Amino acid sequence: MIPKYLVDFDLGEIPVRETEVIVIGTGIAGLFTAIKASEDRRVVLITKNGLMESNTRYAQGGIAAVISEEDSPESHRDDTLFAGADFCLRPAVDVLVHEGSEGVRDLIRMGAAFDQEDGELALTQEAAHSHRRILHANGDATGYEIVRALSQKVRESQNIEILEHHYVIDLITENEECLGALLQGPDGGRYFLRADATVLCSGGAGQLYRYTTNPEVATGDGVAIAYRAGALIRDMEFIQFHPTALSYSGAPRFLISEAVRGEGAVLRNIHGDRFMEKYDPQLELAPRDIVARAIVSEMEATKSTFVYLDITHKSPEMVMNRFPTIYETCIRYGLDITSDWIPVAPAAHYMMGGVMTNLQGETSVARLYACGEVSSTGIHGANRLASNSLTEAIVFGRRIVERIRELVPLKTAGENISYQAQRSGPASFKISERRLKLQKAMVRHAGVRRTEDSLKKVLQELEQQTDIFGFELRRSEELEYANMLTCALLITESALARQESRGGHYREDYPERRDTDWLKRIVHHHQKGMLEAGINDI
Repeated sequence: MIPKYLVDFDLGEIPVRETEVIVIGTGIAGLFTAIKASEDRRVVLITKNGLMESNTRYAQGGIAAVISEEDSPESHRDDTLFAGADFCLRPAVDVLVHEGSEGVRDLIRMGAAFDQEDGELALTQEAAHSHRRILHANGDATGYEIVRALSQKVRESQNIEILEHHYVIDLITENEECLGALLQGPDGGRYFLRADATVLCSGGAGQLYRYTTNPEVATGDGVAIAYRAGALIRDMEFIQFHPTALSYSGAPRFLISEAVRGEGAVLRNIHGDRFMEKYDPQLELAPRDIVARAIVSEMEATKSTFVYLDITHKSPEMVMNRFPTIYETCIRYGLDITSDWIPVAPAAHYMMGGVMTNLQGETSVARLYACGEVSSTGIHGANRLASNSLTEAIVFGRRIVERIRELVPLKTAGENISYQAQRSGPASFKISERRLKLQKAMVRHAGVRRTEDSLKKVLQELEQQTDIFGFELRRSEELEYANMLTCALLITESALARQESRGGHYREDYPERRDTDWLKRIVHHHQKGMLEAGINDI
């Protein structure tokens, strides 16, 4: 159904370029990995948009690391395991909590300026964290500050070539080894970029859903590309919906950071009643999946499309200083969060699953690595602990570069590789209409709450759209939609197979966690199909 390559090509007939390391994506994972690799390698850094456009740019809350003497790696580990609903890979979590602080120091050396109090790094607390361990920058603009600093470092490097507005169509493989990437430039021209190592840092897939905190670029490209290349894809049913995205007429689904609740904000239904005590003893600081489902339940009970987040009991000075970006954004739409309750609702936010890697960031395809949200390291389990994502990117970016330094140069040239399929000419339908239909189906049938009937319905709708793979795809939006459809199919098939509720995957027809039957992982492979494995087997 899904071909090995999206387009036809003959490497003997198109331009070929060479480098040592390809990094795909320019969020924190891509920028950080490129900088580290460029210390002794030639790097080509590729982004389908501009250098600074990524999920990282919009990250507000911060980055989690053990900095305080009152904190410990063991405490950070326990919080991560609890939030992950007993589905985390413990060795990966141990790597994160023990190496995160050194990664933060790397960021500081690269120019990232985190907020300070009395000459020390300022730390805040977020939901499901037992200590104040979240570093932030400019109050609630942590992601932007990190991207700003790393982008500047990238532009200064003599060893990094930046390719903006270039689309990675597919990875070229031979004998289960990645040789590089097939690219399409802004003029539509295509060429093969060969490299000793290729690192996927392409981010998540929030745009599969009608309502998301993610930018337009988050379309799941990396997962789809890796899947076609033969890499194992793991845990795709676990999608995190952020509980509190702005839900206000005329405004985007702007993220209202976890840290707002961490600083004392409370949730109220449209009648003004605080409701989290009905759902979890941790109240507003419960894990994201619990809070998101509680909000949906409350919306249904009150026949509303939102609930309120209330931080008006805190001083206006604290709110404006701690959350300047949220404050200014809401003001633009007529909301003053120091005196007005904020209307919020859940929105697709983060993909816990992705391209399966080991503790060195290696995928099941030789010379192919994955880092950041596109990867499945196993750290996040069934539900990511707030602010662990940025930490994961720098910890595994460092490990990937260490492993790349051990590689011998690529021996095969790959000139004889070609791919020809029976395609029926250019697509004759509007991609924008197909994309919207997919997004609506996913949010309606494979969102915060799922059932067998709803998942079968969306699967049927998605399968009706697979004719896209039989057309000649030229435009980047066509290639992007094919990747979105691939990811949506993987998510839906996994969600239909997992007959239990755990973390970011909630089945109304199987509302309980079933450890006896479902302490196992669902894995997809392009040739072998959907597989099951023990929770610690892969």
